[in-house]
Amino acid sequence: MRPLARKLGAFVALTDDELTVLDGLHKRRRTFVAGRELVHQGQSDRSAYVMISGWACSYKLLPDGQRQIVDFQIPGDFLGLRSILLHMSDHTIEPVTDIEVTEIHVSDLLDAFASAPRLATAVLWAASRDEAMVVEHLVDVGRRDAAQRMAHFLLELGSRLTLAGMGSRDGFACPLTQYLLADALGLSSVHVNRVLRQLREAGMVTFRDGQVTFQDHDRLAEFAEFDPTYLDQVGPLLT
Repeated sequence: MRPLARKLGAFVALTDDELTVLDGLHKRRRTFVAGRELVHQGQSDRSAYVMISGWACSYKLLPDGQRQIVDFQIPGDFLGLRSILLHMSDHTIEPVTDIEVTEIHVSDLLDAFASAPRLATAVLWAASRDEAMVVEHLVDVGRRDAAQRMAHFLLELGSRLTLAGMGSRDGFACPLTQYLLADALGLSSVHVNRVLRQLREAGMVTFRDGQVTFQDHDRLAEFAEFDPTYLDQVGPLLT
């Protein structure tokens, strides 16, 4: 099953016909190399994408050149969905690794929704969940200390990747550098290194050689005060 179908299936128990309609969205495949923008801040094109493989990040650039990463995208995520609903994109999306995506136009979505109305409900759920994650990221930066911030972020990534079939309570492969983590969590790269060492020495989580390993998932969740309810992954609400 494609990652997008796995993700939307967490909210709507998709029928074979709905899966066929969803599969029809994957007709314009494109690839982008790491560092090449898919969507740039201020862009007025009306296209969005669905991630098939790889990792990307969305960020805002400040006038002085500083960057705040808003989120990371993984397989099954929409990229630039707001770009086809608003007149202008309010953020930039850039691949972290080489990626494969499906390009989607407004007409593609409208045709899919007309053929399978419950898909519109599922996409609304996905957009709402993404908004809930942004709220948690705001709390991360504003109120959680550095170690809690990192722990919460890694647990959220783990939950998202598990839904996509790419992770588990034991851990997940992760291509993110300490510089990317710094721009996402509002820390310096030196502070990121220090916090990761603190969590590793506490026996809770290790991030080494592109692999996150949860040494004690429950204790890490307790430390981070991580409540996954906002991710809404307990099972389909519409059957």
